[in-house]
Amino acid sequence: MSKTDPTGTRQALSYASYLALDELLDAQRPRSDEHDELLFIVIHQVYELWFKQLLHETRYLQENLEAGRTAHATRTLRRILTVLKVVVEQIDVLETMTPSQFSSFRARLDASSGFQSAQFRELEAVLGRRDERVLTHYPEDSAQRKRIVDAMSRPSLFDSFLTYLAESGYSLPRRADVTRPVEPSPDLQAVLLKVYRDDGGQSVVAEHMVDLDEGMQEWRYRHVKMVERTIGDKTGTGGSSGATYLRSTLFRPMFPDLWAVRSQL
Repeated sequence: MSKTDPTGTRQALSYASYLALDELLDAQRPRSDEHDELLFIVIHQVYELWFKQLLHETRYLQENLEAGRTAHATRTLRRILTVLKVVVEQIDVLETMTPSQFSSFRARLDASSGFQSAQFRELEAVLGRRDERVLTHYPEDSAQRKRIVDAMSRPSLFDSFLTYLAESGYSLPRRADVTRPVEPSPDLQAVLLKVYRDDGGQSVVAEHMVDLDEGMQEWRYRHVKMVERTIGDKTGTGGSSGATYLRSTLFRPMFPDLWAVRSQL
């Protein structure tokens, strides 16, 4: 592959130009001379790249589920789960930073906060979260806010999973309003029990959905423990409630019906 430079000369595509390495490696701009600030920036930029990939994969997963493609959906779920494990494991790297090392540059962050990650909020919405309070971090006319609102307005991943089961021949209640959070449904749980007892490809997909839910809960747990060991119960960056808020998000499943049936199998 090649490209044309401003003089019209064709140039071979290189590793650096294909990956836009000049732009990528110039995107780390510490605001202090503290040694550990670069690690903090790199880790969070890598998070954003993985969130971008997870959004890309979940869109593809929804397409495959709604088309009834079990094998493709299963492979895509496995990739999502593997990426999510990497995202969780990156916390180990961040935890090599001591509280005093973080404090050495923390004041330079001003009002910036991980709560402002629009991609993570969009990912939560794709997975089924419906909480308009998260929109307060984004101006009303911003592209970031629009992406989150759009994701909250579309069928979630769980809705696509229900479509997949219907395409597979299971008769089940449809959610009347996809803009509302998923609420446990005894009628749906009865169908899920049949899916598991049939022990086909649909039950494999269902188990991977549980894996995904568990993985997100693991991410939240590791995240809150990292915040606790780094800043304790101090106010978070950007004025957030820090660990106090993060603890309130723990152990809240995204797909409650898939957990409810465990005791009945």
